[in-house]
Amino acid sequence: MAGHMGSAATYENRHHNLKGAAIALVLLLAISAACMFVANYLQHDGGNVDIEDGVIHAEVGDIAYKLYVPTSATKEHPAPAVLLLHGYQNDHETNAAYAIELARRGYVALSIDCYGHGATTAGLVERGYVNHIVKTNFGNDSEADGTYVQVGGTVRYRVLLNFSNLSFFDAHYSEDSVGNKITDSSVGGIDAYAFLASLPFVDPTRMALTGHSMGTWSSWSVAAAYSGATDDAGRNIEPKAIVLQCGELFRQLPSVYDTKSVHFNNVLLLQAKYDEFSYFRDYQRNVDDSLLATPLRQEFLGVGNGKAAWDTTFGSFADGSARRMELLNTNHRLTTHNAHGLATALEWFNEALGVKEGIEPTQQVALYKELLVLAAMLACLFAMFPLMELLLATPLFAAVEQPEPEESSRKGVGGWLLGALITVVVSFGTFPFMTQLGHALLPLPEKVFRMTVGNGFVGWYLTLILVMLITTGVGVHGAHKRDLRYDWHGAGLVSPYSTGRTLLMVLESVVLAVLMAGLVYVCNLGFYRLFDLDLRFIWPFFREFNRERAVQFGVYIPIFALFYLLNNSKIMAGLRTKVSHRQGFGWALVEWFKNFLLMAGGILGVVALEYVPFFMGIGPGADVYLGSTFGGPFMSILILFVPQVLFFSISCTYCYRRTRNVWTGALLAALLACWIVTGGSAML
Repeated sequence: MAGHMGSAATYENRHHNLKGAAIALVLLLAISAACMFVANYLQHDGGNVDIEDGVIHAEVGDIAYKLYVPTSATKEHPAPAVLLLHGYQNDHETNAAYAIELARRGYVALSIDCYGHGATTAGLVERGYVNHIVKTNFGNDSEADGTYVQVGGTVRYRVLLNFSNLSFFDAHYSEDSVGNKITDSSVGGIDAYAFLASLPFVDPTRMALTGHSMGTWSSWSVAAAYSGATDDAGRNIEPKAIVLQCGELFRQLPSVYDTKSVHFNNVLLLQAKYDEFSYFRDYQRNVDDSLLATPLRQEFLGVGNGKAAWDTTFGSFADGSARRMELLNTNHRLTTHNAHGLATALEWFNEALGVKEGIEPTQQVALYKELLVLAAMLACLFAMFPLMELLLATPLFAAVEQPEPEESSRKGVGGWLLGALITVVVSFGTFPFMTQLGHALLPLPEKVFRMTVGNGFVGWYLTLILVMLITTGVGVHGAHKRDLRYDWHGAGLVSPYSTGRTLLMVLESVVLAVLMAGLVYVCNLGFYRLFDLDLRFIWPFFREFNRERAVQFGVYIPIFALFYLLNNSKIMAGLRTKVSHRQGFGWALVEWFKNFLLMAGGILGVVALEYVPFFMGIGPGADVYLGSTFGGPFMSILILFVPQVLFFSISCTYCYRRTRNVWTGALLAALLACWIVTGGSAML
C-alpha cells in the first residue's frame, strides 16, 4: 500500500511539473509575440509609416533592402530621403534607429544589406581588392617610408585590408599591376541610391546618406559617384548631406582622386571616444583634443591651426561646406544607437535638406523597439527549457537522462582551481591571436569557408579543440598507466550501461537539441513574416537562412559542435565538484556561476585588457600591449560575444544538470552559435 501511494504521489508530482512546463512554454511564447507586436507598432509609428522589403537587381546579384515610407510621402508631395549603409558584420536592421526616427519625421529611409551581408546575394569580394595597402594617409604615402606596401595572402585578407581604399581613388591606389581593382567600395550603395532617387514619392533633389563603420567608406563612395549628378529631368540629385558614424577621414588631394569632379556636401562626423579601430581615430591611441591639431582634421573642418573644435559647425550648408565633428562618449558599435549622436544627425539632415522642425530630435522611440525585440528574443530562448521538459517526459527521449557519475570522478578544491586556471589562461592567451589569424590568414578553402569573422572563430576553436584533445589524451594515458579505464561517463560522453545505450543517448540528444533550436527558428520565421522583425538586439543574432547561408551553416557546424562538446565535457562534467550534485535552485545558481567563469573567464580577461587601459587614457589594450594588428573587429565584437557565452553557460548548465550528459547542452550551444555566425554576418 505504501509503495502504491508513493507511486501515486510521484505520478502526481510529475503531472504537476509537466503542466507547469506547458504553461511556462505558452506564456514565454506569448510574451515573445506580444513584444514583437508592440515593436512592430513602434517601427510603423502607429500606422504613420509603411514598411516594405524587397531586392534591387544589380549586375553582381540581388541587394536586399528595407524601405520605410511615411504616409505623408506621395507622388504629389514627394519627401526627402536618406540612404542608410551599415557596418561590417551588420545588416539593414542595424540601421533601425536612424530609419525609424527619420521616417517618423517625414523622411523616406532606405536601409540595405550591403555586399556579403544579410540577404544580399553578392559577396563581399565584389567590393574588389588590390595587392597593396596604404598604412596611413592616402596622398602622403610612399614605398620608401613603408606606408605603401605590397601584400599577399588569402583573398579575404586583401579585401579586408583594402576597406580604406575606395573605388573613386586614383588608379595608383584602386588598381594593381596584375589586374585586380577596387570595383565598388559602396558595397551596393551606388545602385541603392539610384533606386531611392527613382521612387515617385521621393524628392531626388533632397537626398542624403549615412553610414556606420564600413558604411562610412560606402557613404564616401556613393557621394563621389553622384557628385554633380542629374536625373533624366535635369534635376541635381547629388547627396546634400553625409553623416559618418565612426568614419575615416582622408586627405582631399588631387594625388588621391579627381578633386575637380568629386566633392562632398555638408559632412557630419560622429566620433566615438572609445573607438576600437585605429583608422577611425587617425591611428592615435586616444581620441582627445590632440586630434584637433592634426592637418587631416583641420583640413576636414576647413579651418586653420588652433581653430578646430568638437561639437561645432564650420562652413555653410548653403554651399555644401558645412563640417562638424561630434564627440560621443561611447564605443564603436554603440554609436549606431547613441541617442546624442542620432539627435545631432537628425538636426544635420533637417538643416541640410530644408526640413522644418517637427518632432524634437531628442524625442526618440527607437531604443524601445530594440528593448522589446531583446525581450522577445530572451523569452523565446528560455522557452526552449520547458519544451525540453515536455519532450523528456515522452518515451522518445528516455535514453537522454543518465545516472549521476561516480563520486570518485569529482574534483576537489585544489583540482578544480588548477583546471579552472588552465581553462581561463588558455582561452585568454589564444583569443586575440587565433581569431585574427583565422579571420585573415588561416588557409581555409575560401569557396567553402566563406564567413570572414566565422573563420576567425574557427581559428580559435580549432586551437582550443587541439588543446582539449591533448589534455584528454593525457588523462586517458594516465589512467592506462594506472591500469584503470578512463571515466568516459564521468566526462559526460557515454552511458554507463552499454554501447547501444550510448548510441541511443547521442541520437536522442541530437534530436532534442535540434528541436529546441528549431523552436527558436520557427518563432523567428513567424515573427519576420508577421512583423518584419527578427530576434536580435541592435546587431544581428538570429536571421532566416537563404540557400547560401544554409550551406555555410552546414560547413561550420561540425567544428562548432566538436568545440562545444569538448568544452562542455571539460567544464560541465570534468570539473564537477560536490556542488554539482546538490539539488535546489540555489545550488544550481552556484554551479552556473562556476561554469560561466570557466566559459567566459578568458574573454572577460580580454575585455579587461582592452578597455581598462582605454578608459584610463592609455589607449586600447590590444593596440598598446599586443600591436594594432590585434585590435579592431575581435575586440569590438566582445560586446556581442560575452552575452552569447552568458546564455550558453546557462543553457549548458541546465541541460547537464537535467540529463547528466554533455551532448544536449553542447549541441544546442553549437547550433545557436553557428546560426549567429552564418545567419547574416559577412560572407566572402
